[in-house]
Amino acid sequence: MKTITLETPGHFTLSQTASPDTFQDGEALVRVHRVGICGTDLHAYRGRQPFFSYPRILGHELGVEILAIGDNLQGLKVGDKCAVEPYLNCGTCIACRRGRTNCCASLKVLGVHTDGGMRDIISVPVSKLHRSETLSFEQLALVETLGIGAHAVQRGQIEQGEYALVIGAGPIGLGVMQFAKAAGAQVIALDMNEQRLAFCRQQIGVAHTVTAGENALETIREITNGDLPTLVFDATGNSDSMHNAFRYLAPTGKLVFVGLFIGDVTFHDPDFHRRELTILATRNSTANDFRNIIRLIETGEIDTTPWITHQADAEDMIEAFPTWLQPETGVIKAVARF
Repeated sequence: MKTITLETPGHFTLSQTASPDTFQDGEALVRVHRVGICGTDLHAYRGRQPFFSYPRILGHELGVEILAIGDNLQGLKVGDKCAVEPYLNCGTCIACRRGRTNCCASLKVLGVHTDGGMRDIISVPVSKLHRSETLSFEQLALVETLGIGAHAVQRGQIEQGEYALVIGAGPIGLGVMQFAKAAGAQVIALDMNEQRLAFCRQQIGVAHTVTAGENALETIREITNGDLPTLVFDATGNSDSMHNAFRYLAPTGKLVFVGLFIGDVTFHDPDFHRRELTILATRNSTANDFRNIIRLIETGEIDTTPWITHQADAEDMIEAFPTWLQPETGVIKAVARF
């Protein structure tokens, strides 16, 4: 079978490897049809991904088809099309026992901590397969990306009509915007890339977009009638942006860090206490998030049409991949076809 391996930063190889023909109890063999390219993959390619080792088979945003499956409690069968929840949790630690499987003490993510889906066939736990009767493989490969935004919005506990500022209009930030809108927020998008801000307005339907810069704070203050947003999501994973995010919050506001970077976040404690702010982290997503997202796409409440801007067959992906890192190519979401 075709297998793409990231051998070292900046160096993929395409090889033929043996296909798995057996699977353990509680697992299924699946045929990978689509692999979404995530910021994690881009960071790994650049050599900037924390908790990462090489060589590694990337790929955790997967649209798959079940080839073989044993007994299962979910009614899955051969031929079903599924999204893969790529978070492999232990089921016994305190986070898992509390239903917070995304924070498992020994969590492993396919394509990050263990080999992922950039190959024709893999085995995955049955419990991590989420079926849809109607969605395409492309849409199923988007579910994991959307899950990050959906879970972040759930963490933020949006109040109907409140202003929510989303900093960063990359794929994760766009997901946050979609689910924040669906939850009833008045969304403001902040980014330095005018092309992405245009995408927010035209494709996501964000009413308020702000160009990052020295006038951004005043513009946001004007949009919120002088109050500033009560909810801010930072989806950049950029140190400077995450430190600056505090300044956009109204008193009593909540700041949700969706992205992360390798380093420390600091803030001025008297100001933090004076405004009685809340800081929240958000990580990955849960099975409930996956099921809810699939339902929302199936009913048309979440539109995935604008998302995929670039695709390549597996054989051509290695050559195309470096171009997907270049802002001028206008990539929102790239997908590899297997």
